[in-house]
Amino acid sequence: MTDSLDALQHRHLEALEAAYAQVLERLSLDGVLLYSGTPRTHFADDQEVSFAAFGHFMHWTGQADLARSWLLIQPGHRPRLKVHAPDDFWHLPARLPDEAWVERFAIEMASDDAPPALPTGRFAVLGDVPESLAARLRADHNPQALVRALDECRIRKSDYEIACLREANHHAMAGHQAAREAFLGGGAELDIQLAYLGASRQRETALPYANIVGLNAHGGVLHYQHYETQAPEQRHSLLVDAGHRHRGYCADITRSWAGPEADPAFAPLIDGVTALQRRMIDQLMPGVDYVALHRGMHQALGELLADQGLVHCSPEAAVSLGITRAFCPHGLGHSLGLQVHDVAGRMDKAGRELPPPEAHPALRLTREMESGMVVTMEPGLYVIPMLLAPLREAAAGRDIDWPRVERLADHGGVRIEDNVAVTADGHDNLTPGE
Repeated sequence: MTDSLDALQHRHLEALEAAYAQVLERLSLDGVLLYSGTPRTHFADDQEVSFAAFGHFMHWTGQADLARSWLLIQPGHRPRLKVHAPDDFWHLPARLPDEAWVERFAIEMASDDAPPALPTGRFAVLGDVPESLAARLRADHNPQALVRALDECRIRKSDYEIACLREANHHAMAGHQAAREAFLGGGAELDIQLAYLGASRQRETALPYANIVGLNAHGGVLHYQHYETQAPEQRHSLLVDAGHRHRGYCADITRSWAGPEADPAFAPLIDGVTALQRRMIDQLMPGVDYVALHRGMHQALGELLADQGLVHCSPEAAVSLGITRAFCPHGLGHSLGLQVHDVAGRMDKAGRELPPPEAHPALRLTREMESGMVVTMEPGLYVIPMLLAPLREAAAGRDIDWPRVERLADHGGVRIEDNVAVTADGHDNLTPGE
């Protein structure tokens, strides 16, 4: 019988209490005060931008929208949560969910957002707080050693966290299926976005990141940020990179589809990138070097470019000449959790930096895989004019079939992204099938 989510959360918190106690003892600290954060306002305005709480605060509570609140962690004591919940007829005051963590905490619903008084001892305060406030509290202000140690506590997910990520994926995939139907029905980018939000049951400000909904050439803008309100005359392609947040945990899924007016060469590219991604996922297991996986993606992209007639050189030459990097400038993936680009992806267990290879500066994950890590696997292949233009005058340009590439320019590109947990004996794809 599967453990209930409440039971999983209790075990998650027990492990978190033990991990914090160990870290704080090693750093000679008596406790740490975590601040959820304050929503920002637009310059010269009173309207607030979208808010997400500090990741380490969410690690305990899962509350992404709980602002101006404080959590005191002191080994040997119940976690103390001070929730900013003033009487207010303009806004609904903060409320806590009916979840297992609430009964484990000492909770104060407060009208003010001042930090709680700290007991005698040596404490740290983490979060977006002024250094002057930390000084008044006589607490260390965002000490790097503590931040890195707690980041490391988040790189391997508990069973509870993986259950939350799986649920986030379930909701996100419902959105992707609705987005595809809206696209095939002739919808504009805005229509597709609205269909996604409706099917995934979330408002836009609750998204873990701004959804990317790119029709035609817009699919080649990696973080395309607009939603056209009119459908294009011809529908060559759609790329949707969109997620969901469940109890603080983020899904991050991308799908690409060919439209009714797509060039015949485009659908085979989608199939090729999808097959490539499946092969990359099959290699995920403890001990695998993610940088090596990323390099393997480029070798496989070279093979795909050659197979589809976009280049006339060997796959090895396509990699060494920089052709594959022009067709795919981003990394294979990243760590995923309470943040979409989750923490500790570019450092080792001791908190030392693990920078990406010089040739692949965009790679966000440079670690060896361990059981409990959750990563995205998102190879892509795009026609991005500004990246391909320099190759026209270079020696590598002679190996590119430019007429074929230009036929695909108004299709943007392809990205296929799943969220995968590394297990003790392999991997578990958290993203549902189509």
